Amino acid sequence: MSSTCRSEPRTRRAPFALAAALVGAVSACSLVGDTGGSDVLAEDTVVLVTHDSFAVSRDVLDAFERRSGLTVETRRTGDAGTLANQLVLTKDAPLGDVVYGIDNTFASRTLEAGVLEAYEPPAAADVVPGLTVDDSDRLTPVDYGDVCLNVDERWFADRDQPAPATLADLADPAYAGLTVVSDPATSSPGLAFLLATVDAYGARWPGYWQRLAANDLAVADSWEDAYFVDFTAGGGDGSRPVVLSYASSPPYTVPKGADQPTTRALLETCFRQVEYAGVLEGAQNPDGARQLMDFLLSQRFQRDIPEQMFVYPAVAGSPLPPGWERFAPLADEPYALPAADIDANREEWIRRWTATVVG
Repeated sequence: MSSTCRSEPRTRRAPFALAAALVGAVSACSLVGDTGGSDVLAEDTVVLVTHDSFAVSRDVLDAFERRSGLTVETRRTGDAGTLANQLVLTKDAPLGDVVYGIDNTFASRTLEAGVLEAYEPPAAADVVPGLTVDDSDRLTPVDYGDVCLNVDERWFADRDQPAPATLADLADPAYAGLTVVSDPATSSPGLAFLLATVDAYGARWPGYWQRLAANDLAVADSWEDAYFVDFTAGGGDGSRPVVLSYASSPPYTVPKGADQPTTRALLETCFRQVEYAGVLEGAQNPDGARQLMDFLLSQRFQRDIPEQMFVYPAVAGSPLPPGWERFAPLADEPYALPAADIDANREEWIRRWTATVVG
């Protein structure tokens, strides 16, 4: 799941509100101290290694630092894939004390490399069932969300045309030239959608993508390009009313003065992403690392997640922003693949996708 502050911001707001939200997210990221890679740290400093999209409200972080006596420094590494690779490459000289942002598409790589030590925060007992990657307590779920196709309801209503609902619908000639997705080689939502099709079609997934490509599929390098440039409801001059985004996108397309969003997530097309945190093996401040892990699962941080990082908090019962329960429901049966299968096949699947779709 990363960019300016989140190269793939999970917020999917209405045209101008979304642009403002992204500015706010960038500001939130900049509020968290960044070490810039310095190796000289005070004893009361705890270092969080994360992707570029980590965000937390200043008051939430301040409260933790006052209570714990710790100073949180962050080291950003890029997207989720780069984060996992950097942890493996620096195993013998860890970049920090805690990692946040490893997702279920890269979890097995870090577990097999032995870069994490076991620690179970007390609140881990309250995590939504089904999010844990294994029972080793080395990766703890912090948040999750569904990557799904979104449709511009107004566009289809204006043309008196039913919107697509399923993966199969997207390959129907009736929807030729209407869909834009992001590239799985350069975009975490793009990779998630590729994995959804692998789960849905098994060994036949390349044939499905051949049909999509023949149906005039558009492929963007990033979520931003797909949503803001190509999507008809993205605020620009886009011509594609079907876009790859998130289940949490529609609440942010409610026009001012209205009570209904202009977009809808297709919940039969979703792949569930989970983000984890863990204590790094060889952490310089292991006690601080455990306190920071506890903070990431605390009620205050979990409550802050939806508005800052636009995904669902992992701790069950955490409050959600207004409109999410009505307009951002999660899929009842999202597509999913075992983390070990993803790790073993990821690069080959991306290679085959590129050969099939891009040529």
